[in-house]
Amino acid sequence: MSSEEAGGGACYRREELARAAGVKARNLRYYQERGLLPPPRREGRIAWYSEEHLVRLRLIDELLGRGYTVNGIAELLAAWEQGGGLAQLLGLEREMTRDWVREEAVTMTLDELRELFGPAARAEHTRRAAELGYVRLEGEAVTFPSRRLLEATLALVREGVPLEEILDAGEFAQRQAAVVADRFVSLFRRHVIGPDGLEGLSASRMEDITAAVAALRPVAGEVMAAEFARAMARRAEEEAAALLRTDS
Repeated sequence: MSSEEAGGGACYRREELARAAGVKARNLRYYQERGLLPPPRREGRIAWYSEEHLVRLRLIDELLGRGYTVNGIAELLAAWEQGGGLAQLLGLEREMTRDWVREEAVTMTLDELRELFGPAARAEHTRRAAELGYVRLEGEAVTFPSRRLLEATLALVREGVPLEEILDAGEFAQRQAAVVADRFVSLFRRHVIGPDGLEGLSASRMEDITAAVAALRPVAGEVMAAEFARAMARRAEEEAAALLRTDS
């Protein structure tokens, strides 16, 4: 995604904003006409949208997904704005969604991909990796959203692990990570936000929840990293003991 910095925050053109929010570009004008989305800042003929636009657009999309109508969302946003709670709500959404994935992307051509992985890589592996979200294919360009996962995959391939089995393991890891994420989000929803959700919360309470999100964001990752390290240590000890028994 291409963006420029202005006023200390990222700026987006219309198509960039729509792509970042996962909506159709034509919806932006419609939302602006209905009063859901503030107008962009203009420099000549260029319209620049800010991070606040992105946050609000994601909120609109989330509310639509929950069954709200456009008119209902407009009334809801107006009520929050009049009550002074919209800034807190948008701040909470931004705090809950930002910084979870901070990865360096790597882009190469298909020829460079084949050269990197050698004969171990086949077209079906690339297609499956795209289905799992490990790569993005755009014509002759291949983008790995995560340099760390690319380097880990290469290390395994160079040690003789088949790509098919690496992708199997990656798919398994994705499913397990989704289960863990659901568990942590559920805990936060029940015990930090509360059973009634955000309805009726005061601005000060919203600020408290936003602060709690910032404080607790690293906890899930730290817990999983610690538990995975403990599990790997136990499993490695068991495997080492089994190998020793086999050789004796």
